[in-house]
Amino acid sequence: MTNFNFTIHHASLIVADTAESLKFYCDVFGMQQVDRPDLGFPGAWLQLGAQQIHLLELKNFDPTTGRPEHGGRDRHIALSVQELAPVKAVLDKNGIAYTLSKSGRKALFCRDPDGNALEILQQL
Repeated sequence: MTNFNFTIHHASLIVADTAESLKFYCDVFGMQQVDRPDLGFPGAWLQLGAQQIHLLELKNFDPTTGRPEHGGRDRHIALSVQELAPVKAVLDKNGIAYTLSKSGRKALFCRDPDGNALEILQQL
């Protein structure tokens, strides 16, 4: 069997308002926006180490309401951090709801302004 040694380059999230999403990702989480080519629709690219998150301001065909309360039971992207406590503190400070991992791992789940689920887990 062929081994391609895949790595994740980026994950794309559909958003309703790029500027509002940038407040969440850049102002709350401190992510860095990087240059993005003109793709014919609004959006933004965020750099996270060697990976990126691409925000796509496009019509969302997925429901944004009625999603599971716990993002771990929904489609999500997972981000790792050295320490989870500072993430909890910034979420609390900004009034952003989250749930803790149901498995007991040092992880939490929250949603961005468009209902996209994020898992944030402490590296082992």
